[in-house]
Amino acid sequence: MSRGRPSRATVYARLENAIDELREKLGGLPSPTESESIWSEIWHQEAHHSTALEGNTLVLREVQQLLDQGRAVGAKPLKEYAEVKGYADAARWVYGQALEPDEWSDGGLINLNELRRIHHMAMTPVWDVAPHDAAYDDEAPGNFRRHDIRAFPGGMAPPPWPEVPAQITDWIQTVCETGEKVLAGDVLSLPLPEQLAKLHNQFERTHPFLDGNGRAGRLALNLILVRLGYPPVVIFKREREAYLAGLTKADHEDYGSLGELIARAMLDNLNRFIVPSIAGPVRMVPLTALANKDFSVTALRQAAQRGRLDARQGSDGIWRSSRQAVTAYKRTKHSRRPKAT
Repeated sequence: MSRGRPSRATVYARLENAIDELREKLGGLPSPTESESIWSEIWHQEAHHSTALEGNTLVLREVQQLLDQGRAVGAKPLKEYAEVKGYADAARWVYGQALEPDEWSDGGLINLNELRRIHHMAMTPVWDVAPHDAAYDDEAPGNFRRHDIRAFPGGMAPPPWPEVPAQITDWIQTVCETGEKVLAGDVLSLPLPEQLAKLHNQFERTHPFLDGNGRAGRLALNLILVRLGYPPVVIFKREREAYLAGLTKADHEDYGSLGELIARAMLDNLNRFIVPSIAGPVRMVPLTALANKDFSVTALRQAAQRGRLDARQGSDGIWRSSRQAVTAYKRTKHSRRPKAT
């Protein structure tokens, strides 16, 4: 453990406290309508970082312009824009489906049709631009693979393709049973983050699709999380090595590292919702906690970068300011800056 970094047990304890605070102070997870700016920021970050984990090279600014303005800024391959757009569309569907289920839902935590739809939405734009060169016609997005997959560098070998449907059926049943226990307040055999890590790893071990399993697995995990009353998680691209190492350890039934990574991601996004409700006027908090109907996160960031908003950028790259500073900025927003002498 590095100096100053909280232990795994501390992270788990903080996560439990944050979950309790979310329920007590906010009455549960706010909907995108109630906290639009926070959900929007999570959506942009998830679309960026989850595709970046798979090698996509668009930077966050390019992702934001693509999703908000429909502009393909830069000179990246068309496939990369399609990856981000497909993922973002699937993520937005996941958030809505989790909170306001439609006819695709059967009332459980996840079902086979929802899983297929997630993969179909995320991967169809990519497939239209650059289809998998070894795919059979019936391996298009939303369909299970009909190829065997070679063992991965860590030694994990996905099951032969004929076993995939049965394994995914079992996985869905396990997910739903776990969800019932969580919602009932029953004691799990593992801490919640490690139970989630186990479920995520089981999906990735099965590797049900020819391509896009990482993206589909993270989207499915977020559908599960939001249905359980937690915000979606974002695994940052800088955590790629830790994420892959955690999956490799989980292949050998050691879920601690991956569970801790998931717990930290859960805690980060729980705090996005909780902090605005408890922060005093001068407390420095991430800009995502300060965005409102007057100022989007992007507008606040631009004001901070121009020096118009009193804010600080931390070593983690995150800009922070206070409610007091935002109020002061609002008062002076339309005033002219004094000319340099």
